[in-house]
Amino acid sequence: MPHPPQIRIPATYMRGGTSKGVFFRLQDLPADAQVPGAARDALLMRVIGSPDPYGKHTDGMGGATSSTSKCVIISAPSVPGHDVDYLYGQVSIDTAFVDWSGNCGNLSTAVGPFAISNGLVDPARVPRDGIASVRIWQANIGKTIIAHVPMTDGAVQETGDFELDGVTFPAAEIQLEFLDPSEDGEGGAMFPTGHLVDTLEVPGVGSFQVTMINAGIPTIFLNAADLGYTGTELQPAINEDKAALARFEAIRAHGAVRMGLIDRIEQAATRQHTPKVAFVAPAQDYVSSSGRQIAASEIDLHVRALSMGKLHHAMMGTAAVAIGTAAAIPGTLVNLAAGGGERTSVRFGHPSGTLRVGAEARQVDGQWTVRKAIMSRSARVLMEGWVRIPG
Repeated sequence: MPHPPQIRIPATYMRGGTSKGVFFRLQDLPADAQVPGAARDALLMRVIGSPDPYGKHTDGMGGATSSTSKCVIISAPSVPGHDVDYLYGQVSIDTAFVDWSGNCGNLSTAVGPFAISNGLVDPARVPRDGIASVRIWQANIGKTIIAHVPMTDGAVQETGDFELDGVTFPAAEIQLEFLDPSEDGEGGAMFPTGHLVDTLEVPGVGSFQVTMINAGIPTIFLNAADLGYTGTELQPAINEDKAALARFEAIRAHGAVRMGLIDRIEQAATRQHTPKVAFVAPAQDYVSSSGRQIAASEIDLHVRALSMGKLHHAMMGTAAVAIGTAAAIPGTLVNLAAGGGERTSVRFGHPSGTLRVGAEARQVDGQWTVRKAIMSRSARVLMEGWVRIPG
């Protein structure tokens, strides 16, 4: 019985922020995977090694976590005034599913470097030395991201002394601007219910005060104390508690309905990437997952967030945008946990350390809006060449 050879596809394996994923140029994909649909999803799942009932991704490029089961497709810009289109797929680990409903803020950091290195940005716009500003159209949510990428001797600078908690080694700093992040790309208002704080009833679980916001990525914020937590929890405290994970998923599903993202609770299973669920608490001393002592004076508040059903080891970049935006608006749970009042930036504690994000909010005709959110990350090529999948 003949067996087809493996297919070779040009690809780059990159770290962006506290995530990593497999990057492709659209034109390098097989013809049937150059358009959305089952063929594309099947290809990306096989690249990552999903679905994997063992939860290890042994036979693929994935890392069996929400932070490492990701694929990115970069193409020529479809919107004037941009350098590239960026499409992101979150690949489920143990089910046959690719979620295209949101963005990855961490991998957004790697898009500019990838685009420059692969000749997708007009060379006239890229300085030999200095900072190249790459305008990225985030195709999943219909938003503009500007990546400020350092250049040295005509190449992307990857090494440097910028340290990012959740990443082991220092690298070059890349500043990201998320423009007009106060809508989720689906036409929803920043606060879909019209309120800064709502009461969310979750049958069989409880009633919770929540801030539900569309900024960066749709996110549901709760108070840690209402869940029986301190806000300083690390991954084992949540991820090894199956009852807790089930409770968070129920909260996420009911919140998704209240936010208008889905019509029925059952649909949450096919929209795993969004919305996110996070809980907040006032600043207090804690020990990060690396063992570093972090004093309350170093941060404004604590935030812990779940991604794809598990507590994230650091913080998703898009959720950081949501945190910065909510912190800038007096009266949200995030703002109150940070001490209340007006602010243009916030530094929060997460399991791996701290992160600062800036956002400026204002009211226009009674509606809150944010022009942009800013944060710094880093990115690095881990491997480049060809990825192989069975034909």
